[in-house]
Amino acid sequence: MLSEQALNELLAYQPTAPVLSVFLNTTTSADTAEAYKLRLRKLLEPYDHQAPDDVKTIQTYIEHAYDWSGQSIALFSCHPDDFFAAFPLALDLRERARLLPRPYVKPLADLLDQFGHFGIALVDQQSIRLLLCHLGSIEIDQTEAGEAIRRTKAGGGSQATGRKSGDAGIDRSVETISDRNIKNFAARAAAFFHENKARRVLVGGTDEMTSRFLEQLPKRWRSLTVATFAIDINANHAEIRRRAHHASREAQRKQERSLVEHAVTGAAKGRGGVIRLDDTLSAVRNGSVQTLVIKEGYRAPGYRCEGCEYLTSQALETCPFCGGDFAEIEDAVEMAVQQVLRDGGSVAVIHESQDLDRAGKIGAVLRY
Repeated sequence: MLSEQALNELLAYQPTAPVLSVFLNTTTSADTAEAYKLRLRKLLEPYDHQAPDDVKTIQTYIEHAYDWSGQSIALFSCHPDDFFAAFPLALDLRERARLLPRPYVKPLADLLDQFGHFGIALVDQQSIRLLLCHLGSIEIDQTEAGEAIRRTKAGGGSQATGRKSGDAGIDRSVETISDRNIKNFAARAAAFFHENKARRVLVGGTDEMTSRFLEQLPKRWRSLTVATFAIDINANHAEIRRRAHHASREAQRKQERSLVEHAVTGAAKGRGGVIRLDDTLSAVRNGSVQTLVIKEGYRAPGYRCEGCEYLTSQALETCPFCGGDFAEIEDAVEMAVQQVLRDGGSVAVIHESQDLDRAGKIGAVLRY
C-alpha cells in the first residue's frame, strides 16, 4: 500500500545505479489485460538497452504477479541493487516511464497530497458515519447511533419526545437531544480523525447539519476541513467516493490558486516566495521551501553536485559550496521534489494555472 512511510522509504533509498520508474493505468473494465501489457511494452521500449534487466523485472511482475485489482500501478526497479517495489492504486495515473538516479516520486507525492488519508464524517440528527478514504479506497466505515429522537404525533397532547420513565424534570425536546447528539458526534469524530491520522476532513449531510456539526468540531479538525457536501448518511461507497472526490477537487483548485498567488506575490515582494527554476532551486538548497509548486508535467534538465547534491540549471565548472564536480541530470525538477520532501516540506502539483505558466511553471512558498 502507498503511504507516507512508503514514500519516505523511496526518498531515503540511495541506489547505486539508475532506477526505472513506471506508472501504468490498469482499469481492466475499460480494456483488456493484453492491451495494457502492450502499452507497457511501448512505455518500456526506450529503456530496452539502457536497463534491460529492469525492463524484464517489470514485465515479469505484470505478467505473473500483478492481480489487476487496482486502476493503476506504480513500479520501481533497480536490478544492480536487487531493488523492486510495486504499489497498486485505486486511482488513475498519467502513464509514463523514467530512468533517473533516484525513484521518480513526483506522481506519488501528488496523489498523497490530493487523496491521502481523508477523514469523512456523514451526520444527521441521530447518527454519525465515520470513514477513512485513502487514495480512492474506503478503508474504514463505521456508524454510531446517538440518542433516539421521537417526535410527537400531530394533534397529540403528549410532549414525550424521547422522555424515559423516571426522568422527570429533564428536558428531552427534539432540539435538546439533537444538540447533545451533535456535540457527542463531533467529539467522536475528532477522536476518529486523530486515531487514523487524517490529513484532511470532509463533512457530508444537509447544510443545516454540517453547519451545526462544524460549530462543535474542535478547532484543529475544523481548520483541516476542506469542504462540505450534500449526501444521505446511508449512501453507498461509490456515491460517497464520487461526491467526496468532487468536493475535495473543488477545494484543491482553490488551494492551488492560493499557493500560486502566494509564491508569485512573495517573489514580487522579495520575501515569502520565489518563482522560476533558478531561484526555486536556490531556495531548495537553502532548505527554506515550505511548499514547492510545480505545473503538472513540467520537467527541466539541470546539474547536480556529486558531493553535496546542490541543484542548478547552470553548467558550472565546480560546486560553489563544496568544490565538487557536477553531473548532468535529465530532470532537475524531480530532484528538487525529492529534496523538499526529505527536508519536511510539501509538494503541490498544479494542474491548471496560467499565472504559474507565466512564472516559469515552478515556484515555492517559503518558510522564511
